Amino acid sequence: MEILHNGFTLQTNPGCFPLSTDSMLLSGFVSLPKNARILDLGSGCGTLGLLLCAADESCRVSGVELEPSAHEAALGNIQRNSLGTRMESICGDIRGIASLFPAGSFDCCVSNPPYFTGGPASEAAPLARRDDCCSPEELFQAAAWALKFGGTFFLVHKPERLAQLCGIACACKLEPKRLQLVRHQPGGPVSLILLACRKGAKPGLQWEELCLFDQTGQPTPQYRKIYHL
Repeated sequence: MEILHNGFTLQTNPGCFPLSTDSMLLSGFVSLPKNARILDLGSGCGTLGLLLCAADESCRVSGVELEPSAHEAALGNIQRNSLGTRMESICGDIRGIASLFPAGSFDCCVSNPPYFTGGPASEAAPLARRDDCCSPEELFQAAAWALKFGGTFFLVHKPERLAQLCGIACACKLEPKRLQLVRHQPGGPVSLILLACRKGAKPGLQWEELCLFDQTGQPTPQYRKIYHL
């Protein structure tokens, strides 16, 4: 059982993706309008929805998750945290997003998607970490369908996929507007990227950097803020 901000709790079933730095960073990167309606694409056991509901009491989150066990865990987390009026989990496929929601239903989309491409080399990785059922193209197409004009898609990914992600985003009319480079230590390699893409926006990309630990190995102020320390 993980204790989150404001007393919320997260329970993961065996085989579900646990609370990760990726999800914590993404929840801290997301900027929400008041009373935001949010769609979590590949929502797992509801981690991102819980983190966002804990940070903003006005938002509402719908999650779509393919794996039944993760969906069941999400339902348990929603009930345990008394979020039945603010959060829902749907066991479904983001590739069929048009059958789940009308176009333009959401202010924001979020995703901590699979990082690894499908194929023999990735077969040992859990499905939640492979893009066999959730390619970048399918992910951005789902976000483009679900978002209102001017809505924003926030996601976390690996830096080596950045050029691919930006190309796909633009093809889906989701303009990259914010890019945050995440390093574990000053001068170290970029380990993660956080990307915000706005539907129908004009070109113009803002670059940011985030470092998790200082040169002595201590958490930086940014890290402490993200983890509510």
